[in-house]
Amino acid sequence: MNTIDTKELISTLNDLIETSKDGEEGFRVCAEDTKRSDLKTLFSQRSLECGKAAQELQAVVARLGGKPEDSTSIGGDMHRRWVDLKSMITGKDDEAVLNECERGEDVAKKNYKEALEKALPEDIRQLVQRQYEGVLRNHDQVKSLRDAERARS
Repeated sequence: MNTIDTKELISTLNDLIETSKDGEEGFRVCAEDTKRSDLKTLFSQRSLECGKAAQELQAVVARLGGKPEDSTSIGGDMHRRWVDLKSMITGKDDEAVLNECERGEDVAKKNYKEALEKALPEDIRQLVQRQYEGVLRNHDQVKSLRDAERARS
């Protein structure tokens, strides 16, 4: 199978950079919004991991001769505004915060899955696959925390 051309590859990677930047910002907001110290720590850690993922992808885009994306997506910005609005209404309980985190990770899962369906060069595929596994771990962990929080309330 032939790999995709460089222009499409850069576009795909820039989409993943936006996704990672959205995750970085989203987890940072969730860390600020939760009252539980264990969740603050978890969300702060996840925010740093997403930032690191974005940096790895930016380095690849630069190596390919492209201009790396350096901002969040419009959708991510709108999602965070919605989170802020919703949290003002719901009083930012931890279940609501976890729901929003999970929704953000659902988007990340979809974006990474779509990227992996493309004919990526092997070294880049391995990087994207490793990051995708991190997204899946984040999603499953947030979902189980949310389910536990829901059972508690």
